Amino acid sequence: MQDVYLIILGLLFILAITDLVVGVSNDAINFLNSAVGSKAVSLRSILIIASLGVAVGAIFSSGLMEVARKGIFLPQEFYFEEIMVIFMAVMLTDVLLLDFFNSLGLPTSTTVSIMFELLGAAVSIALIKIFKTTNDVSSLVDFINVDKASEVIFGILLAIVIAFVAGAVVQYFSRLVLSFKYERKLKYTGAIFGGVSLAAIFYFILIKGLNSLAFVSDHFVDVHNNRIQIIIFSLIGFTILSKLLISFFRVNILKLIVMVGTFALALAFAGNDLVNFIGVPIAAWQSYEIWSASGMAASELLMSDLAGSVPTPEVILIFAGGVMVLTIWFSDKAKSVVDTGVKLSRQNEGSERFGANYLSRTIVRYSMMFGSAVSEVIPKKVRKRIDAQFETPKTKTTGREIAPPAFDLVRASVNLVVASILISMGTNLQLPLSTTYVTFMVAMGTSLADRAWNQESAVYRVAGVLNVIGGWFVTAFVAFLGAALFAVIIYFGGLIAIAILVCITAFVIVRNTLSHAKKSKANKLQKRYKRTDIITINEITAESSVNISQVISGIKKRYTKTVDNLGYHDLGKLKKNNKKVGELESEVDELKGNIYYFIKSLDEDSVEASRFYIHLLNYLQEMVNSTRYITRNSFDHVNNNHKNLKFNQIRDLKKIDKKLQELFSEIKYTFDEHDFERLDDILAEKQQLLDMVSEMIEKQIKRIRTSESSPKNTKLYFGLLLESKDLISSTLNLIQLFREFYAEAKSTL
Repeated sequence: MQDVYLIILGLLFILAITDLVVGVSNDAINFLNSAVGSKAVSLRSILIIASLGVAVGAIFSSGLMEVARKGIFLPQEFYFEEIMVIFMAVMLTDVLLLDFFNSLGLPTSTTVSIMFELLGAAVSIALIKIFKTTNDVSSLVDFINVDKASEVIFGILLAIVIAFVAGAVVQYFSRLVLSFKYERKLKYTGAIFGGVSLAAIFYFILIKGLNSLAFVSDHFVDVHNNRIQIIIFSLIGFTILSKLLISFFRVNILKLIVMVGTFALALAFAGNDLVNFIGVPIAAWQSYEIWSASGMAASELLMSDLAGSVPTPEVILIFAGGVMVLTIWFSDKAKSVVDTGVKLSRQNEGSERFGANYLSRTIVRYSMMFGSAVSEVIPKKVRKRIDAQFETPKTKTTGREIAPPAFDLVRASVNLVVASILISMGTNLQLPLSTTYVTFMVAMGTSLADRAWNQESAVYRVAGVLNVIGGWFVTAFVAFLGAALFAVIIYFGGLIAIAILVCITAFVIVRNTLSHAKKSKANKLQKRYKRTDIITINEITAESSVNISQVISGIKKRYTKTVDNLGYHDLGKLKKNNKKVGELESEVDELKGNIYYFIKSLDEDSVEASRFYIHLLNYLQEMVNSTRYITRNSFDHVNNNHKNLKFNQIRDLKKIDKKLQELFSEIKYTFDEHDFERLDDILAEKQQLLDMVSEMIEKQIKRIRTSESSPKNTKLYFGLLLESKDLISSTLNLIQLFREFYAEAKSTL
């Protein structure tokens, strides 16, 4: 029996390492978002600063891993074997849940996930115990701290609202004072701004960051009792220091604030949230030691000794800190999560990740109505002065440059300072706060106040925020249910159930990692024009070639698969194929969304180049629309259980497909190799292919007159032929357009 629990312990520590990776990947947004978005320093420097903060917070942490996680459940009510079931269920659920959010690129709270996992697993085991004995469900309160769970939920709601409002208010007045042209004003106000900001961050480090360090936590009561004096003296001291740095050393005080703030949040994250990743395995280890020393059966020893604190060996803390630092540097999923926060709060325009929905449209519509009403009350002169403070400076570009920051240093500083203050206040008031919730909502509040959410982007940004917030509540719900389910499976299935669940978890993690890596690689290959790009004629030709090749390749696959799957009446594959066409539509739609930046970025006043690109995208859109019609109607036909097409009809479609494949392969090769002299040969086959489709239409008309035929089949078949004809025409029109543009461009070089 002892060997069984040693195996479980080993699995728990393996899961802990995995949890460290997925957990840090998710929480990286807390301390990287502002620095990365503002580009205060290079990415390498940002990662070094964050790594130092994480290393200090993790390695010098006292490692007091609360087993019951702030009293979520009462360990003295559970036997050793039940405790081990709870811990295993919690770790499996946590790894899967956090990896799922990482794969989506959405931030969630590791604190909330671990709390509700402990709650869910404990509730399920407690109910099993109750049903085996008294059947009195009301006695569940003897096992679970219901008040603490309610406090956590209330804390989540309160933190979301307060963080958003506080971020918006502070950013609004900061921008009113400093404006977007803040460089000159910082000479006069920089010392005060720097003093307040650095004092707030310093106090945050004391209260939230260093509180977990052994040599500080012993004196935490003294810090708490003298907090007013600490705030006053640090405010005066940092104001003087800021003035000296600005006046004599020409230091950009905003960059200093961002760097210190990044270090502070990273320190607090590692020092406080480490328990979320390794607390459960450490508690399991401690439980095992207590049980081994007791000499009692695993089903007889109540874990009363776990009600206290569980110290963690320094070696484990050092190892955990190392894993966290490596994750920050090498995790693609961490970059995806940070990218989500940056894109939702960026000042400049660009492609939006989230689509608008009914709720976001409603919120934006009524917010605009409210804003208009408020504007009418404010005098016109005052309104003009306010608007002047929010005018973003226009930058002139003379060549291809690095993309501008998502937002400026003023907003980055406010993000870090407000988040630090709110988390410090919450800690003082002993409120259950999530650093993820606070930092994310502050960033969203500041972006709203900074007018980053304009009429062009508001519905998408609001939809994104709603998706993230919705994900937070999903975290709590899924964490509870998932851990409860796993606990029941492990309780009744034993070691075999654990082995199966661990294998499933490993498979899911590997699959998600490979899938995410594939998507990241595809995204890197996709070209996106930015405001700072200056596009030459050669680049137009090269970029258009890539776009044509990609769309042709996608259509080529979809058309063949549709014809084949329609012949086999395969509903599942037709459905999958129809879904894949949606990805093609999204690609072309995104290209069309970038027309503004394309035209604006041309290196000369070329009306012809603009007209060429607009028509090119229009032909690509027509080609995708024809493919969408073919795939959707084929799917609908089979989905409605209509008769399959006749053998002759399928045979004719395959003939068209064969010719189309030859055409598309030749086009793809031409554009991949930039061998544009072949375009004339491709166009020469135009009429032959169109005549073939017309011949198929005539044959079908004769079939209807001479033999029985299904009306539904006829409708589908004619639709496929006509759309195939449109697809061919659009393709060849595109080739004709490109040939003319290439010939003209070649003559001007």
